[in-house]
Amino acid sequence: METGVARLGAAFAGGTRRAALMPYVMGGFPSLEESVRIGEACVAAGADVLELGVPYSDPLADGPVIHQAGTHALAAGATVSAVLDVASVLGPQIPVVVMCYANLVLASGAERFAGRLAGAGVCGLIVPDLPYEESDDVLAACDGYGLALVPLVAPTTPDDRFAAIGARARGFLYTVSVVGTTGERQALAERFADVIARAKASTEVPVALGFGISTPEQARQAADAGADGVIVGTRLVRAAGESDRPAEAVGELVAQLAGALER
Repeated sequence: METGVARLGAAFAGGTRRAALMPYVMGGFPSLEESVRIGEACVAAGADVLELGVPYSDPLADGPVIHQAGTHALAAGATVSAVLDVASVLGPQIPVVVMCYANLVLASGAERFAGRLAGAGVCGLIVPDLPYEESDDVLAACDGYGLALVPLVAPTTPDDRFAAIGARARGFLYTVSVVGTTGERQALAERFADVIARAKASTEVPVALGFGISTPEQARQAADAGADGVIVGTRLVRAAGESDRPAEAVGELVAQLAGALER
C-alpha cells in the first residue's frame, strides 16, 4: 500500500505545471457536506494536493477570514472526527494534508492521532504551533504510519534553524511568504523569492509557498521564483463564505489558479 509520503512525492513530481496547486479547505465550512463538495470541486478544477483545516477556537496562525470560518464550523458542530470523515471521502481522489493545532494532536496523543489520520486516508499533517524542539513524538508517530509531518519556516527563521527544520521535513517544506497570519495581500512580500531560495537550499523535499497568495498572478510569481508548490487559502475560504454556491465559486477560482501555473 502506497504511503502518504509517497503519494505527496508523486503529486509534486508528476504534474504538468510549474508548481503543484494546493488549495486550502476549512473542514465543516460552510457545512460538513459543503466542505466535501468544495474539496471535490478543487479536484475537478485541477488541484494537486488539498490542505484540509480542522477548526479550532484559537487559531494563532490564521487571519480573520479563516478564523471566522473555523468559528462558524465549530458552532455548526464540526469536530476532529467529522473533519476526518471529510478527509476519508476526499483522500481517494487527491492527496490530503490535514492542518490542525497542537492541542488537538496532544489531546489524543501523537500515536493515536497519527493512526486516525492514516485510517482516514490522510497523507500528511501540518501543525503550525508545534515547535521544532517539541516535535519528536509527533514526527515518530507520523513516520510510523507513513505520514508526512510538514514543518513551517518563515522569513524570520535563522539559517541554522532553517537547516535543522529542512533536514527533518517530510512531504514538503511549508514556506511562509510573510511575517504575520494568513490572509490576502495586494502583492507578495518583496523578499518572498529570498525565502524560497533559503528554503530550497535547506531541504531535499519540495518547497511550497503559502500565506498571502490569492491571485493567479501571485501564484505564477511564486512558481517563477522557484516554489515547487503554491498554497492558496484565504481567498478560497472567502469565496465559499460569500457565495450561494460555494463549491462552484471555489472551483472557478481554482481553475484560474491552475491555468496560471500551466507550463
